[in-house]
Amino acid sequence: MYEDATPHLIGGEPEEQPRLDDSDNPEWTDADFAKAKGPEDLSEVELAAFPKTKRRGRPPNAVKKERISIRLDNDVLEKFRASGPGWQSRINEALKRAKVS
Repeated sequence: MYEDATPHLIGGEPEEQPRLDDSDNPEWTDADFAKAKGPEDLSEVELAAFPKTKRRGRPPNAVKKERISIRLDNDVLEKFRASGPGWQSRINEALKRAKVS
């Protein structure tokens, strides 16, 4: 049904349509996508030139954290997980309070 309606809706058969010259804007290749950068790589001056551009992701945290692997007793882990979202931050706070000076 739609195939029959398409040609007259968009101006005829594909071979009848004029070929658009877009040599100033070629199709992106996989290599183009691989080397593309997001707004987080722009300087403040470049970002100011495009005021609607927003940085993606979470805002940078003032305190840097390091991803580690730690083994905890199951009962400790279950208690923190049962306390709901943010349990990892609560473990971090408990470890801060227990740190040895």
